[in-house]
Amino acid sequence: RVDPAMNGEANTGVRRLPTARASGRACRHSRERLASAPRARAAFSLLEVLVAFVILAVVGTVLSQLYSASLRNAGAAEEWSRAVLVAEGHLESAAATYPLKEGSNAGTDDGGRYSWTTKVEPYVAPDTSQDLLNASAQLPISLLRVSVNVSFPGATGADRTIALSTIKLVRKDLQ
Repeated sequence: RVDPAMNGEANTGVRRLPTARASGRACRHSRERLASAPRARAAFSLLEVLVAFVILAVVGTVLSQLYSASLRNAGAAEEWSRAVLVAEGHLESAAATYPLKEGSNAGTDDGGRYSWTTKVEPYVAPDTSQDLLNASAQLPISLLRVSVNVSFPGATGADRTIALSTIKLVRKDLQ
């Protein structure tokens, strides 16, 4: 297929720009049009660059604060997890004592960072009537509450405390 704009050449899918030889008038009009068109912006203005830097600074500040807060939260979560492990260990140790007897014990772990207190005391359910207490005194078993309190320093300097407890059923003749 022959295109009249192609000066009799076959259409190969590649469009060629008109040359001065092919159409002197078309080439001259193209140059005039490019020269009279508004110049394309080749660079950013100073104001645009300053606005971009301000936005970048604000976003950077917010991201660094979020990162810092997440690190603090991760440290606090690690402290709480370690305190729970200390409490669970001492609770299990106290509850596994045979025979389990009333009393208390205290100490520190991890170089004094975690202080703990273990108590074994009789357990009385809330809202228990006096008649039920008198009847349960006749039974050969009793309930003992084993509790552990673990204190450790928080990020602000104030002590944080975690408390765990369990209830054990014991024979009275072994107390």
